[in-house]
Amino acid sequence: MANFTIADIKTLRDQLGTGMVDTKKALEEADGDLEKAVEILRLKGAKGNAKRADRSTSEGLVTAKEHDGQVTILELNTETDFVAKNDRFIALADKVLEAASAVSADSVEAALAAPAGSQTVAELISDEAAIIGEKVELRRVRTLSGDSFEVYLHRTSKDLPPQVGVVLAYTGDDAETARSIAQHISFANPTYLSRDEVPEADVDKEREIVTEISRNEGKPEAALPKIVEGRVNAFFKQVSLLDQDYAKDNKQSVAQIAKDAGLTLTDFARYKVGA
Repeated sequence: MANFTIADIKTLRDQLGTGMVDTKKALEEADGDLEKAVEILRLKGAKGNAKRADRSTSEGLVTAKEHDGQVTILELNTETDFVAKNDRFIALADKVLEAASAVSADSVEAALAAPAGSQTVAELISDEAAIIGEKVELRRVRTLSGDSFEVYLHRTSKDLPPQVGVVLAYTGDDAETARSIAQHISFANPTYLSRDEVPEADVDKEREIVTEISRNEGKPEAALPKIVEGRVNAFFKQVSLLDQDYAKDNKQSVAQIAKDAGLTLTDFARYKVGA
């Protein structure tokens, strides 16, 4: 009988995030030698990476780092929440973030090509996925520039790492209000900073849709322009941060809150795991 205990299985699973059956088999093959079992699991995982290529990665974390007048934010995904909260996966995210921020990565491709020690980030992720035993995927990454930043990382569960991350770039001195607006972004999920950034084609499409809806509702033709514009404005309040009603005071817009606080919002990013 192999010389290992339940505690050894738990230690290895906590270290690698591997499944119970695979961990037990590896310890049996290694005759209880933990280091050898790690190598066995790594080799097995490397062979399994290709088989996992089509698997869904709906769990993971969001993390961010401020550096040299910039902030890099990224989302790293895996298959299960068991791995997402594993120390090894969290450490991998830290390494990926360090490498991505060092090159101010603004795309997944740039981040994957970034050096991480003696290998690239892509190679690092592949090696760690082999050990962890699940598909690991860098889903998105962005680097923002600005005068000041507020980074807000939100845990949707106390047992998991942050699932929602917001970076808000701004000018001004009211850090407390900036943080409140970052929290608003995490909740309200705007797509654009201002209505000027919304693609004209999207606005035209929305106008067509609400015009058709208004006609189907039997609205008078003479009243349609005013009704349609009102509904288009409602669309802007959904997608444009500055147009949104402020979460803590829906009688004011985010634009008004920022102005009263002496803030100019210049950019933002919001990531939510799996969304």
